[in-house]
Amino acid sequence: MNLEELKAYCLQKKGASIDFPFDDVTMVIKVGGKMFILIAIDNDPLRINLKCDPYIAEGLRERYNAVIPGYHMNKIHWNTVIIDNTISDKIIKDMIDDSYELVFSKLSKKNKELIK
Repeated sequence: MNLEELKAYCLQKKGASIDFPFDDVTMVIKVGGKMFILIAIDNDPLRINLKCDPYIAEGLRERYNAVIPGYHMNKIHWNTVIIDNTISDKIIKDMIDDSYELVFSKLSKKNKELIK
């Protein structure tokens, strides 16, 4: 999965938008103004940060060497995923879906209604 594929997959989600709030090399994709994925666009291989249920996050770290505690993030709730072709695109998309749903579920009712 490359940067364009990642970006396209994330932006097809309802309410998703791109931002660069930190610097020119950290793409942040948000829903309702809240981050659900950060992409280090200057890394090779790409690295993404995804929100994750703490229990599931630990399991993913144990199962995949390319999943580590979230870089510069709350390491309980965020994972960094190294896109090095050791994890299938389907699994990466599942992790992105989970991150989006976790963030979306915490939005206010008003924000959710604006997005739907």
